[in-house]
Amino acid sequence: MHHHAQGHCDHHHGHYHGREGNRKGLAIALGITTSIMVLELVGGLVTNSLALLSDSGHMLSDAASLLLSLVAVWLAAKPASAKKTYGLYRFEILAALVNGITLVMIAAWIIWEAAGRLVNPPDVASGPMMAVAAVGLLANLASAWMLMRKGDVKRNVNVRSAYLHVLGDALGSVGAIGAGLIMWLFDWYLADPLISMLVAVLILKGAFAVVWQTVHILMEGAPAAIDQTEVKMALSDIEGVLDVHDLHIWTITSGLDSLSCHLLIEDGRDAQAILQRAIDLVETRFHIRHATFQIEMPHIRHGEMEV
Repeated sequence: MHHHAQGHCDHHHGHYHGREGNRKGLAIALGITTSIMVLELVGGLVTNSLALLSDSGHMLSDAASLLLSLVAVWLAAKPASAKKTYGLYRFEILAALVNGITLVMIAAWIIWEAAGRLVNPPDVASGPMMAVAAVGLLANLASAWMLMRKGDVKRNVNVRSAYLHVLGDALGSVGAIGAGLIMWLFDWYLADPLISMLVAVLILKGAFAVVWQTVHILMEGAPAAIDQTEVKMALSDIEGVLDVHDLHIWTITSGLDSLSCHLLIEDGRDAQAILQRAIDLVETRFHIRHATFQIEMPHIRHGEMEV
């Protein structure tokens, strides 16, 4: 006899409030970022500062990424359908992946442009450059604060990728202020491309982390916070369970993990009671609320699974 069960928990209310906070944080950050992007673009053209121009280009990407993240939050709220049985939750992961890749591309462009300026550094109007960068820094910090206050930057990879974009902008602004100060005090114009390269390297570090995490999720990798071996041992310790096999744990989207496995139990055991213990165990101990178990008796045989 086979028993199939789906672990259910009505947590849509919590998801709604999480999405609403993420939506508000992203919308406010988008408005701030777009305004400062225009300011830094004009400032960079007027002062001939690569640090400001690269930061404005980075902010253009940020504005696009924040908009993409906002669309992703909206799409993720749509209900599942017959063709998309998990709904559109994964769009958040795809948005995070796109954001991470654009960060890598922008950082590569900054490094390329800075390398050219190392050979022939142009004169830069350092005073106005620092003033514009200071306004940009304040705006970036305001955007980051709103994302932290309203959104879930720790567990939601989509919001975190947008947050990293904003922090990258803040780093760019700090770099521009530092470069402007050095040029103003010492007339050393190599500071502009050198600091731009340093900021780009820091941006690359965060970008690669986001890309790696999103690819891991899209490849159905196990959640980082869950040890599959520990889950298997815990399920095996349930009284009456002989074997745990075909165990799979994966992430649908940030904060929503899923599990499926087969439990081989002793003849004569209460299958429904064991099933309930398994559902309770993975929910309370491992915080997995989307779980599917197949209960099997010793006489059940099926072919070897491919994965």
